[in-house]
Amino acid sequence: MSSKEIDAISGTETTGHEWDGIKELNTPLPRWWLWTFYITIIWALGYTIAYPAWPLISTNTKGLLGYSSRADVARELAAAEAGRASVLQRIAETDIAGIAADEELSRFAVAAGRSAFKVYCSQCHGSGAQGAPGYPNLNDDDWLWGGTLDDIFLTINHGVRFDADDDTRISEMPAFGRDELLEPGQISAVANFVLSLSGKDHDAAQVEEGKTVYAENCASCHGDDGTGLAEFGAPNLADAIWLYGDTMEAVVAQISGPQHGVMPAWGTRLGETTVKQLAVYVHSLGGGE
Repeated sequence: MSSKEIDAISGTETTGHEWDGIKELNTPLPRWWLWTFYITIIWALGYTIAYPAWPLISTNTKGLLGYSSRADVARELAAAEAGRASVLQRIAETDIAGIAADEELSRFAVAAGRSAFKVYCSQCHGSGAQGAPGYPNLNDDDWLWGGTLDDIFLTINHGVRFDADDDTRISEMPAFGRDELLEPGQISAVANFVLSLSGKDHDAAQVEEGKTVYAENCASCHGDDGTGLAEFGAPNLADAIWLYGDTMEAVVAQISGPQHGVMPAWGTRLGETTVKQLAVYVHSLGGGE
């Protein structure tokens, strides 16, 4: 006679296990599920034999097929570099104006320049080249050293106030307050005049005196009308773009003890080809001349 016990409610055989009056029903997994599970185990074992899998002390098993994902990546990178080589060679041999005029080279240079910008330039100028206080916005029309392709290339290549490069861009604004070149009253007056050029809040009573101070001390670099001179790296004071702030306090501080930003010379670090691509990309942002 069978000693198997059948649960009265479900009609299912029990396993004989019981906990606190609760009996376990014998409901095995479906055969198809078990066979699938067994197949996955066999597949996994075969996979670890065929491919690199098991870690050892200083290396790992190589697998019977000798496959390497790193080798695959290396081959793909080599193929990509080979595909780029001919275009990079053309860029290296073409002047920057020729690159911009050639549709294929220009498209390639903008894409490559965008990538290089994110790696080397975005830390200061922002991921969208929008700049920050003390770091120029490269999307607008204000260019301290000129916004032509050649100007941008020269600035990137040799940097700004970068001591290690003999051809770096250099401009130094005198510290009119710190070096006592102007009296505090004169600095206040010329600051009000400068703010009046761009329609900012100012004291109209000081503008006339400030205009005289400006003509005697500032016009030689910033121009008689305050629109700046790119050959000196002197900013335009008559527009709405301010590198260090457009408040009275900010303008007085810059006149009294000016800040002088520094940009590395990227030519020696990245090479002329990459600098060309950066220049074409920056110029393509829309603010270039």
